[in-house]
Amino acid sequence: MSAQRAAFLPDGVEELLPDAAWMAEDLRRRLLDHYRERGYGLILPPLVEHLDSLLVGAGEDLEEQTFRFVDPASGRMLGVRADMTPQAARIAATRFPADQAVRLCYLGSVLRTHPDTPGGARAPRQVGCELFGDASLEGDMEVLDLMIGTLSLAGVREPLVDLGHIGIYSHLLADCALKPADEHVLFDILQRKCVPELGEWLRATGLPAATRDALTELIELHGPPEQVLPAAREALPDSEPVKAALLALETVSERLQANPAIAGLHIDLSELRGYRYQTGLSYAAFGSGSARELARGGRYDGIGDIYGAPRPATGFSADLNELLALG
Repeated sequence: MSAQRAAFLPDGVEELLPDAAWMAEDLRRRLLDHYRERGYGLILPPLVEHLDSLLVGAGEDLEEQTFRFVDPASGRMLGVRADMTPQAARIAATRFPADQAVRLCYLGSVLRTHPDTPGGARAPRQVGCELFGDASLEGDMEVLDLMIGTLSLAGVREPLVDLGHIGIYSHLLADCALKPADEHVLFDILQRKCVPELGEWLRATGLPAATRDALTELIELHGPPEQVLPAAREALPDSEPVKAALLALETVSERLQANPAIAGLHIDLSELRGYRYQTGLSYAAFGSGSARELARGGRYDGIGDIYGAPRPATGFSADLNELLALG
């Protein structure tokens, strides 16, 4: 192997030289101090765990992104973490009493077999906060405020926030018993917002007419809160889960619109990333004038059930390197 080829890094993997590395370290200290002031305890989970531990609960979505290998010592399959959220959930479920709220923060490297977006990182330095044991909307707002504060500390000015609610989509499909392959196709169509393709797919399925109508409306429900929320109340089923989700979105939207740190707010009811484990409010932040996602989060109640300690949960995460690049 030539010296030049040996110096290449894998695609999606980067290193930081002194100036950038010191900037990253300064930001790391500011963020962790901020989380500590807000009552969040720092955890340092291992880089490698047993694969079955990494891929339960919130980790199910990470199976294709997880590097795996056989442990020479035990013969068991190990995995390199692709996301620290499942590790935080495991720690909360097994190390803390189930009857108390648990606030945890983390910052460390993760490794993924492929990036989330084309040209994105495969070895992000993930930073985030998770709140376990609080099912209230105030808990969601607490974590959202932490996410916005994280962007501000990183020098990201006036981010755009995108809001959604997984509960609406989950309710619409609750009694449909879709096969996993059909569910995957529907999810893909909704994410691409391909209205003609959705119409063709719905006509070919045996879904109830009310569900077909609701999904046809759902794909169009995106834009400013003052437009989307009234339209959603008119178009979607008048059921308690849907009404509760729309009320939550309205409350959070009003709080965020009063926050001068953000530049704008967008609601998208067919944005379903993470729907296999998320259960409620979901959100993402973008830089002004940029389509690159800077942070994401949401509610994923019931986490810890595999450990016999189910509890409500909400959290967010971001890539420290991405924040440095755009801050």
